[in-house]
Amino acid sequence: MNCEAFFDLSQKKAEIEAINKELSTPNIWKNQKKSQSLQQTKKKLKRDVHLFSRINENKEELEVLTELAEEEEDVEEELKQSLATFEKDLTEAELQTLFYEEDDFRNAILTIHPGAGGTESQDWAQMLLRMYLRYAERKKFKAETIDSQPGEEAGLKSVTVRFEGDYAYGNLSQESGVHRLVRISPFDASKRRHTSFAAVFVYPEVDEDIEVEINPDDLRIDTFRSSGRGGQHINVTDSAVRITHIPTGIVVQCQNERSQHKNKATSMKVLKARLYDLEKKKKREKLEKLEDAKPDIAWGNQIRSYVLHPYRMIKDLRTNVESGDVERVIDGDIDEFIKALLLLRIKSKE
Repeated sequence: MNCEAFFDLSQKKAEIEAINKELSTPNIWKNQKKSQSLQQTKKKLKRDVHLFSRINENKEELEVLTELAEEEEDVEEELKQSLATFEKDLTEAELQTLFYEEDDFRNAILTIHPGAGGTESQDWAQMLLRMYLRYAERKKFKAETIDSQPGEEAGLKSVTVRFEGDYAYGNLSQESGVHRLVRISPFDASKRRHTSFAAVFVYPEVDEDIEVEINPDDLRIDTFRSSGRGGQHINVTDSAVRITHIPTGIVVQCQNERSQHKNKATSMKVLKARLYDLEKKKKREKLEKLEDAKPDIAWGNQIRSYVLHPYRMIKDLRTNVESGDVERVIDGDIDEFIKALLLLRIKSKE
């Protein structure tokens, strides 16, 4: 198989050349929105070309190593490593073919909120956060915690994380929904089985090429001291920022930076992402307000179940994909679930 022909690299390279030609015209820079859009498209195309070129090079290397192995050369370990790299890149390329929404290539902003149940649900929120951070490591995404509210005994009351990387939103977009955990509670002296819920919401980060109009009069901005469990790094000034968008009731906050100015800028970025996501949903006529679409974080609304007792199984209720390797999934290996959901998304459009 010729990978270059299969992935139509010549077409992608031609598109890059056409964009370069358009960007070289003086008048294009007078239209900032169009020039930024062209640069974003060029960036995506160059990523594809780099990945698919690497796959082609890996394929050629595999062919050489296979021939050497047939001649009884000692290349078994090298062949094994090369095959693993090839399969990994091929899986990544296959995933990229499933990204067709205009926002899939963007960075992602993910929030986690525990359901009712106090410490038990808050600990589950902490476990989910770790799962997504480990997933980010696997995908080589940069993860930045924007805001985190610790639980009183353990876990988290809420957390917001920004993921930066190729197709971060496309990968994480299908994770929005209620996640259910069944286990023997480590917080129950009687060792009884508990069911906990936590809600995950994912939004595409809004870049400069998208205009989101926000009336300053619609905002209420509060400052406060960063919260935490103590320690020398807790701010003693009112550097944390909370912004309320009065018309929609959306509330965002950031206390990650020591600078109030930086926290405000980050909060505005999160607010724009949520308002943009809200507008998208309105256009699709799926709902009128984002907050109204949020399901109860309880029974009957879960999208995925993580059962640790009495048996061990993780099952996505939308695709029926299951895995008995609980540790691997909770450690961030969730590609099989994401791929199945992206395929389901394509089928729903047909």
